[in-house]
Amino acid sequence: MNILTDNEKQAKVERLLKAERYSFDDLCEIVAILRSNVGCPWDKEQTHKSLRKDFIEETYEVIEAIDTEDPKLLREELGDVLLQIVFHADIENEEGRFTIDDVANDISAKLIHRHPHVFGELRLDNSEDVLANWDKIKGVEKQRNTLTDKLRSIPPMLPALMRAQKVGKKASFFDFPTTEEVYAKLYEEIDEVKEAAESGDKAAVTEEMGDLLLTVTSLARKLGVDSEQALFNATNKFLDRFEKVENAVLGQGKNVEDMTMTELDEVWDSIKH
Repeated sequence: MNILTDNEKQAKVERLLKAERYSFDDLCEIVAILRSNVGCPWDKEQTHKSLRKDFIEETYEVIEAIDTEDPKLLREELGDVLLQIVFHADIENEEGRFTIDDVANDISAKLIHRHPHVFGELRLDNSEDVLANWDKIKGVEKQRNTLTDKLRSIPPMLPALMRAQKVGKKASFFDFPTTEEVYAKLYEEIDEVKEAAESGDKAAVTEEMGDLLLTVTSLARKLGVDSEQALFNATNKFLDRFEKVENAVLGQGKNVEDMTMTELDEVWDSIKH
């Protein structure tokens, strides 16, 4: 915990309240005050684990701002993510393990080391070569000597579709050579899901559904499609269609939950036409 006397806190607070604009150093100082012995009870209680969910949510809110192309929202949400970074660094600083300056130092050193075509003599002419060299350098740094090491290094906490497609890309040589063969495998996996469902074995159904989804990501990669983005778009399309159907049903003085699927299909067909 950061230890401050009442006088030290007061001096810091007065300076901050008089400031017309705040810097990154000010942000770090504000977090340190909040987590000090004379700071905020909630902030003092937080740990890496307690903030984990918040960090994930803040990151997704940045993605929302990017997708909606809202610069005002993006500025705000980037600030929330920056707060999370400073907060976690402050927790480590209190334990004497590292500071936010160490974080900045390490990422700066990493960027210089992994861009030898900018900060060294290596010549790379396109993004594909840059990414390949980045992976090569990263593999040496992390002592990932086998392809399995590299595949297991893909974060398991990534969204499942995204992780599956990344694994498939790195192991693309261990995949079907043609798109047609992936289609055939897809139909095979669908049949296996049906068989498992008919058997009533829930564990088997779960396993076969996983195989089916993994095959879908292989097909997406073959077709040059981001499976995570494709499902995101499809879900939004479903929501838009559902809203139109529900509004039409409400306009008839009815409730969608009281209607059959056939009736709802008829409403959707009338909307499409």
